[in-house]
Amino acid sequence: MKETNPITSRPARVIAFYLPQFHPTPENDAWWGKGFTEWTNVGKARPLFRGHYQPRVPADLGYYDLRLPETRQEQADMARQYGVEGFCYWHYWFGNGCRLLQRPFQEVLTSGKPDFPFCLAWANHSWEDKQFSKEGTHRVLMEQLYPGDADYEAHFRTLLPAFRDSRYIRVDGKPLFMVYNPDELPDAPHFIALWQRLARAEGLSGIHFVGQTDHASEIDRLRSLGFDAVNVVRLFDFFRKDFSFVEKAWMKLMRVGFGRGRIVDYARAARFFTGPEDCREDCYPTLIPNWDHSPRSGRKGHILVHSTPARFQTHVEAALHRLAEKPAEHRVVFLKSWNEWAEGNYMEPDLRFGRGYLEALQEALGKKS
Repeated sequence: MKETNPITSRPARVIAFYLPQFHPTPENDAWWGKGFTEWTNVGKARPLFRGHYQPRVPADLGYYDLRLPETRQEQADMARQYGVEGFCYWHYWFGNGCRLLQRPFQEVLTSGKPDFPFCLAWANHSWEDKQFSKEGTHRVLMEQLYPGDADYEAHFRTLLPAFRDSRYIRVDGKPLFMVYNPDELPDAPHFIALWQRLARAEGLSGIHFVGQTDHASEIDRLRSLGFDAVNVVRLFDFFRKDFSFVEKAWMKLMRVGFGRGRIVDYARAARFFTGPEDCREDCYPTLIPNWDHSPRSGRKGHILVHSTPARFQTHVEAALHRLAEKPAEHRVVFLKSWNEWAEGNYMEPDLRFGRGYLEALQEALGKKS
């Protein structure tokens, strides 16, 4: 009996962004106090208005610590059960060999467990205190540097064992590697060409480079820089495309004058989470279950309200429809995110919805299979 290819039999290759900041580090201890993790802000969150869903409390997996292999295994088992192909771990390389939050992924790599596909996304941006605290300013905690070719090569060689791992997610036989901010690279074409040469010299077919952007209009420009595909995150497209001049002016006044973020109904925003460009073979769309940045930003944070598993399923089905005519290998869709709890942007079970969002994803994938 002929064995079914798991990729060609799926309506989509769902790859979930995975945040590794759920374990203490010396740097976070120094910046925020002993024992700080992502859970610190999640636990401190409070409702800012009537009906605001905060704080968000994890259910099945609890307030986990990613240093525990049992936690990582449970996450992988859960993701696989509901149709996620693999995790895309956020990877932090600041130049000159400086890394942060690398422990969970390194242990996954060296231990061989969990036996669950993965890839990496380079979060190439400086860290500022305002990213993690509503009291933050623009104080730089860790600066993103690009020292040159020697550092680019050291970066590549650090990741080479991962690229060679049989679990690494591939497109057209090449390891998928995402760059969060392509325009931060001083010379993206040079960086990409260098890594492609290094990859081929090491016996790989090359690297499948994916650039991330908030604007679908940037796809062709990023492709011209050497990226093989583009991940479009339309989280705030509703603001550009659906808000009237008066609404935009009011929101700007509230944000600049009073430090208040935007509060928008999820269903209104979700209508713009997909677009016609998602039908392109070189465009990888994004699934977004929810967004609430208030645990980090307080009243300055943007918030989507009234998200439910049913509304998320409607969004997923719309996204899958755009993928239907693509070759199976390129039916890639990124799920934002698996565990961004301080952004209200997660699939893991919580006390309000349980596994509802996971079940909605599974149901949508089942309808298309």
